[in-house]
Amino acid sequence: MFTIMNTSKLGISIRERRKRLGLDQRSLAEISGVSVHALSDIESGKANPTLKVINALADSLGLELRLELRVKRAVGEEN
Repeated sequence: MFTIMNTSKLGISIRERRKRLGLDQRSLAEISGVSVHALSDIESGKANPTLKVINALADSLGLELRLELRVKRAVGEEN
């Protein structure tokens, strides 16, 4: 399970999973329908991909995508 907090961490997680599966960027791009350029930008943290793109990559990498929305709490605020 990967918990993503920002685009930089997202890119690192995608790159690590891709490498663990023995895929190069071109192969993952072809499988997921995402361009090699976009994938490179995502992995380097330069892109802010849409949920559709993240989902396509997650599916191709055998990952489950979860979206959690939470109310931000102010410092000192109780649960």
